[in-house]
Amino acid sequence: MRLVLFDIDGTILIARGAGRRALTVALKDIYGTAGDIDGYNLGGQTDPRIVHDVMESAGLAREAVRERLDECFEAYARGLAAEIGDGRGVVTLPGIADLVRRLHDHEGVLLGLLTGNIEAGARIKLEPTGLLPYFRLGAYGSDHHDRRELPSLAARRAHALIGVPFAADQVVVIGDTPRDIECARYFGAVAVAVATGQYSREALEAEGPDLLFENFADVEDALARLLSSSPAS
Repeated sequence: MRLVLFDIDGTILIARGAGRRALTVALKDIYGTAGDIDGYNLGGQTDPRIVHDVMESAGLAREAVRERLDECFEAYARGLAAEIGDGRGVVTLPGIADLVRRLHDHEGVLLGLLTGNIEAGARIKLEPTGLLPYFRLGAYGSDHHDRRELPSLAARRAHALIGVPFAADQVVVIGDTPRDIECARYFGAVAVAVATGQYSREALEAEGPDLLFENFADVEDALARLLSSSPAS
């Protein structure tokens, strides 16, 4: 049995900046400033880490940021839903829809999400793709600010869901940033990188993932490699 965990932004889809725009408005509404959100690299970060980093850099005290974090994310979710609207701005990346469905139908695979998005944000972004029902569980930025803690949480949730324990080498983490690779390595999972986000193939290759894809357009090849993957020695 294998637990396959997908990142969202840059891996499953591109939302054309909807998340950054919605967060900018929420930060201004709740904290009175968006700080340097435009200059902040969102890639691979969890939503709580982004808010703390940007607001503390703007001079707010950590406790002041924490006190209004829930309020901020409620505003963000409302704004994100408005930004996404009918979903025409959400682009599902090459091969992903078919790959997700094929993995879901494989009897030896359980599919989940591993994302820095808060859970509400993840659902809002995924809804237009039609892929949300294929993911039976998730570990989200709203669960922990440190992405490295999310694979172990996902494995525990998978065990609780189907009654089967997952060792680290039975978990596959798929993402488009060095932080996706880092969090897989931290847990001992199979680290799979795909160059469909902001990082080039060369930049991802330098991080030493177990598997590296340009994209998932060749679904048969992706399936074969993912289902036979194991951590690098």
